[in-house]
Amino acid sequence: MRAPARYRPSRRVLALILGLAALVLAAAASIAIGSREIPLHIVWDALRGLPVPNGDAAAVLDLRLPRTVIGLAAGMALGVSGALIQAVTRNPLADPGILGVNAGSAFFVSLAVGLLGVTSPQGYLWFAFLGAFVATIVVALIGAVGRGAASPARLTLAGVALGAVLTGIVSAIRLSDPKSFEILQVWESGSLQDRGWDVAAPVIPFIAAGLLLAALLGPSLNAMALGDDLAASLGTGVLRTRLFAIVAVTLLAGGATAMAGPIAFVGLMIPHIARWIVGPDQRWIIALTVLLSPVLLLASDILARVVLRPGELPVGVVTAIVGAPVLIVLVRRQRVSGL
Repeated sequence: MRAPARYRPSRRVLALILGLAALVLAAAASIAIGSREIPLHIVWDALRGLPVPNGDAAAVLDLRLPRTVIGLAAGMALGVSGALIQAVTRNPLADPGILGVNAGSAFFVSLAVGLLGVTSPQGYLWFAFLGAFVATIVVALIGAVGRGAASPARLTLAGVALGAVLTGIVSAIRLSDPKSFEILQVWESGSLQDRGWDVAAPVIPFIAAGLLLAALLGPSLNAMALGDDLAASLGTGVLRTRLFAIVAVTLLAGGATAMAGPIAFVGLMIPHIARWIVGPDQRWIIALTVLLSPVLLLASDILARVVLRPGELPVGVVTAIVGAPVLIVLVRRQRVSGL
């Protein structure tokens, strides 16, 4: 049977090609543009290893290049984790924060800062990652309590409740000693500033594993969109798929939050755009989300660098400013499909 014209393969392939082109341009712009003005030919020479002024070489190779790589990895992770959460919970307004990932990371980082005196991103990196993992597991366990399987609604309510509790505890801890927690202000806003290879290298393998697992879950998520009972009758392991999806969300959202802090709207908005372009097939949604999510994050980071030169805004502030009105327009113009 012929596919509907709106979602025919040529449209989907064209979307992937254009998404890839936009990703390459965003990455190149992220390396070339910053709060410090460096001529393009010097940027190109620095990337090729040719002699350039020491300050310019350090700005390009030690600051902008790892920052761009972190933006690529974090953008992919946030977008795909949002797509997975929306598919598993069948909630079009879900994002990584709905399972308590952001709140769990913030809680463990607060403990690290307050109890252990950790003051650097490298120091609290693993606490953020561990917090995301623990929060996701706790939500899964709470959702499984009671009769029947862990339903999407139960997981959503458990995530919201846990997030509210942990956020309240973090606020109380911060109020008890505001000076000690000043370091968390930028991290909690979401930032790629002052993030180097020492932050990226330990986390990127976990994000890569999460992306691979998400790609493998695509067919099962398509079956689950038909309902748990019908998916089970088609041979899909509903509980297994949901558990693997939770693991993937932990790896992706936890890794991104550990590197860049909690960044809103990327995981919420980009899957909507991908679904609008390619239709309800989760395999295509995940593929296009991988390309478009880092485009949004890198573009927001570029804007964050230049809008207050020589200072910078946290990228999480820019994604919120850009994402909120765009999401409102999408919701008003396009019916959510495929959930």
